[in-house]
Amino acid sequence: MNASPPETTDPSRDLSDPTDTEDIAAEIELDPPCVLVFNASDPSGAGGLGGDALAIASVGAHMLPVVTGAYARDTAEIFDHFAFDEEAVAEQARAILEDVEVKLIKVGFVGSPEVLSTIAETATDYPDVPLVAYMPNLSWWEENQIDAYFDAFRELLLPQATVLVGNHSTLWRWLLPDWQGDRPPSARDIARAAGEFGVPYTLVTGIVLPEQFIDNVLASPQSVLASEKFERLEAVFSGAGDTLSAALAALLASGTDLPAAASEALSYMDRCLDAGFRPGMGHVLPDRLFWAQPEDDDNEEDDGLPPEPIDFALPPHDTRH
Repeated sequence: MNASPPETTDPSRDLSDPTDTEDIAAEIELDPPCVLVFNASDPSGAGGLGGDALAIASVGAHMLPVVTGAYARDTAEIFDHFAFDEEAVAEQARAILEDVEVKLIKVGFVGSPEVLSTIAETATDYPDVPLVAYMPNLSWWEENQIDAYFDAFRELLLPQATVLVGNHSTLWRWLLPDWQGDRPPSARDIARAAGEFGVPYTLVTGIVLPEQFIDNVLASPQSVLASEKFERLEAVFSGAGDTLSAALAALLASGTDLPAAASEALSYMDRCLDAGFRPGMGHVLPDRLFWAQPEDDDNEEDDGLPPEPIDFALPPHDTRH
């Protein structure tokens, strides 16, 4: 990793002086941890890099976004995806990795086996950096494209993943396509299947339980490490998986241990969904900034008058900051 102190233009700082070097290192330690994110641009804001940015910032980390492609979609459905050339993705990642110390890598949907290969090659150069891999529902895509993407993800990225995140049905059909049990596979069954490709931990979401509850389980091939059960919300959401995986990545980058990070990320996702909103005619989107909304003050006196308008006038052009 690029762990050396950055250059400084401050003439009072002498990097040959151990005291100044220690001061700079201490300042860097106080900065938010940086998460390198590979994901697509999503114009609906449901997921993709926009959703990642809000979730990661909400948890207290800083996102370094690498654009891997772009969706053509609205809030109801995905119409198409346009993948970037793998060299364009590699150049973005290479440039920022040579400048900034990255605490964790998060991989969302990147659009092609070629881009997956580039990301896997990049991650190989940073073996000590944890990697959170998210597999979304790809049912909107062509079947031959899904198969090629699944194969490349399984062979190239899973061996380097620290945590795999995905919905129960998506991971089941991908990792256990020939499942013959009388019951659906458990989170541990899926974690064991992922473990065969080198994944030590798998966070399985959306496990349907009786009485309108959903279970979410963090498991290794050997045991269940954490679980959170939530009441099912009566709405169709877009962006829940991106929200969860981004929050988990930020918490891990901040130094939170994995079981606690999984529980906190799941609670954050649940509150985002509970505060969800519908900006268009399609699905409900998570409100990743629910915590920033003003709380109703029942004790505030209502004098019947409209609130004072807020002055949003722009400053004159000659303003100097």
